[in-house]
Order: sequence, then structure tokens, then C-alpha cells
Amino acid sequence: MNNMRKMGFDPFEGGLEDDKLKEECGVIGLYINDPERIAYMACYGLIALQHRGQESAGIAVKNEHGVKYYKDMGLVQEVFNDEKLNQLKGNMAIGHVRYSTTGDSHVSNAQPLVVQYRGGAIALAHNGNLVNANVIRDELEDGGAIFQTSIDSEAIAALIAKNYKDGLELSLIRSLKKLKGSFALVILSEDKLIGVRDAYGLRPLCLGRLDGGYVLASETCALDVLGATFERDIEPGEIVIIDETGVNSLKFTEPQRKAVCSFEYVYFARPDSNIDGVNVYLTRKNAGRILAQEHPAEADMVMAVPDSGIAGAIGFSEESGIPMGIGLIKNKYMGRTFIQPDQKLRELSVGLKLNVLKENVVGKRVVLVDDSIVRGTTSKKIVEMLLKAGAKEVHMRITSPPVCHSCYFGIDTGTQSQLIGSVLSVEEINQSIGSNSLGYISNKGLVESIGCSKNQLCTACFDGDYPMDVPKSANKFLFEK
Repeated sequence: MNNMRKMGFDPFEGGLEDDKLKEECGVIGLYINDPERIAYMACYGLIALQHRGQESAGIAVKNEHGVKYYKDMGLVQEVFNDEKLNQLKGNMAIGHVRYSTTGDSHVSNAQPLVVQYRGGAIALAHNGNLVNANVIRDELEDGGAIFQTSIDSEAIAALIAKNYKDGLELSLIRSLKKLKGSFALVILSEDKLIGVRDAYGLRPLCLGRLDGGYVLASETCALDVLGATFERDIEPGEIVIIDETGVNSLKFTEPQRKAVCSFEYVYFARPDSNIDGVNVYLTRKNAGRILAQEHPAEADMVMAVPDSGIAGAIGFSEESGIPMGIGLIKNKYMGRTFIQPDQKLRELSVGLKLNVLKENVVGKRVVLVDDSIVRGTTSKKIVEMLLKAGAKEVHMRITSPPVCHSCYFGIDTGTQSQLIGSVLSVEEINQSIGSNSLGYISNKGLVESIGCSKNQLCTACFDGDYPMDVPKSANKFLFEK
């Protein structure tokens, strides 16, 4: 353990939130002739997508007077109330919930972004991360552009505004061709709502129909909340332009290798969503079933780390024949993690979110199913809690492979030195978190659980197989050989 700390890795520094990969962002767009209700509908859609980002929220609408917007730090229901929503009227709207992967966590970096240009204004909301944002930004600044934020999304908006003199379609194609990385975009421009998905389809985006209009959203769960009918997923490299004539589609690039983020299925997406035709809940249940085949355990009860481990635990239980039980109770009213000034209080904060149902675990050999281990902080604390409550054994099972590599496409993995899977072997991780045994699903098992081929997924955080070239900067590749 001392050697690990000398390498800059302390697996038990930090609290509960340090042991989960942070969600990216969520976007929604509406083209509906209902000016009085459209902001409310955008708000409801964002609440459905709240799991994708809890730092800030915003909504922009388009009407005959231009673009009007409101955004602030906090959860959707903290940012918006009747007074704010009643001021946002129009027949088009876009919304955004954010977790910062690029740019500081500050209201100036909240989205949607509104950029003024000679012909008016465009509003843009972005889920994803550009790997060439600095290059684009430098080029635009050399041409006289002035940036108001520190996020990569503003470079996209500024690029589109710069090229707008060439007309909407040509401007979009020229601008998007310059982008490298991941992006699902919703854009308000003049009388059109626009949706864009990057060439690899890394970030999800779908289209639904509602009341004679249309909805764009990061996940189908937002369509369900609004009562919209799912039409289809936006294709990689596709632009959809929605106006009074309907939905028009064009491509801004030649087809690339499809590479949907596998962590959408592991953790990020809601279990009631479908991503590219695949139900998230079923993939997680399949992962649990395969995990039971790959890493069986002799135990009396299978239990989940709520909530993201529940589907996997059900699959493990059904496949193994070991009864499923409840061993951890989650505090549903905890909200966002507050400041914890020292290590002792950070450790106590785990107990604020999770507590052991002692009567169910005492004297039992327990299989504990979770979706991932990033640093090991939470896993160690939960194992300690279960053993202290009287569990006879704790066998940890993880429905994703070890997270060993950094992500450049919208997930805050940090550096490789902060990833326990990059520094320790599986047995060393098992010893460090104090479990009796530890088993991760294999890369092959994860792909099988999702039900598509390996070359249709991005599994870079597990195996380093990036779908495109990424900048190998020191802060992300500390263990580059």
C-alpha cells in the first residue's frame, strides 16, 4: 500500500462520490406549437435526465423576439419554478443538465449557450467532449472571436455562427467536419430545431413525436415522461433539421466505425431507457447472469449496491440460484454530496447514503453486486459495514471489467493514476477492499451482455481501444509505456 501512495495513488482518499465515474450531460429539444407549456415540458424532460448531470441546468426558447434563456447552478427543480418557466415562451426549446468534464463548475459554463451573430442568435446544448477544442478555439480567437466561457461547447457554437453566412446546412456541415471527439447536440436556429450526433455515435440521441411536433433527447426515458412516441435513434454522423415541413436528414461525414459508449449500458443511462435499440435494464441483468457464470460463489444471499447494481444482482441471482435479498438501504433524500472537510467525515458520509439491513445479513455469506469500482473507497467501506453488521463472508462481483484507462469523450475518469484498476491486480484490489473474493465480468462478457459486436462499442476505459486518436497528454497518460 505504501508503494501505491508513492506512485501518487491513494485508493482510500476521498468519499463516496470519488468512487463512481461522473455522468456526462443530458440534452433535450422540443419543436411543438405550445408556447405556454413548452418550457414546462423541457423542464420535465430534464428532470428525467437529471441522473446525467447535477451541477447546473438551463432552458432556452425561440420565439418571434429571438432567443430567451435561463440557467443556473443546481438541480433542475432548484433552478426552475413557475415564475422562471412562465417567462420562457416559444414554439421551440432546448434544455441541458450538466456535469463538468471540460471547464469549471460555474454558472458561466452552464448551458444552453447562446451566441449572437450578424443574422441573429443560435442556442446550443452539448453532451460530450471534444479532443481538439483548443485547436478550434485558437483558430477562432486568431480570427477575432471572443469567448465568454471555458468549455469546449462554446467553440462549436462560435464555429457555426462564423460559418452561418454560407447558409444553415453548409454551415453545419463545414463546422461539424472540424470537430473531433464526442457530441450529441441540440441547436435552436431561426425557425429550426437541429439535432446532431457525432460520427462514431459515442453519445446517444433519439427522436420522438409528440402532439404533431417532435422531441430530441439523450435518452428514451425523457420521451416516456413527456408521453412522446419513440421514432428512432439519430444515426452516427447525422444531422436532423426539424421545422414546419417535418424532419429532414443529412450526413456531415462518411460512415465511421460505430462506437457507442459501453458505460451508458453499465451505469450512466437510466435502466428504463433504450440506447440504439438496446434496453439498458436487460443489458445489466444479462451482465449479472454472465458474471455468475464467469465468477460463481458459494453464498447464502445475493444483494446489490443500490441503485445501479440492482439489475445485475437480479441476473446473478437467477443464474446462480442463490436467493436475492435486500442488504443495503439507500437514503433517497440525501441529494448531492456536501463538503466533507476531513477524511473521517468523508468516511461517515458513506453511511449517510447507505445503511446495512443487519437482520438480513447477519451470519450469511453474501454476494455483493455493483456496476464498477473506480477508486475502491465505497467498496471498502461497504464491505466493512457488512462485516461489522455480522455478515460471515462478502464476495464482491462487478458487472463491468476493471476501469484501467482514461476517457476523452465526456466521462470524468481523471488520470490513470487515480484508477485502482490501472494500478492494482484484481487480487490486490480484493485485498485492499477487504472482500473474501472479487470477480469482474470479462470484456467479452460485457460485450455479450449488451448484445452487439465489439466494433460497435467504445470500450476504451476498459481495454484502451480508442475509436479515434486521442491527445496523449501527461495528465491523462501517467502510465504510458
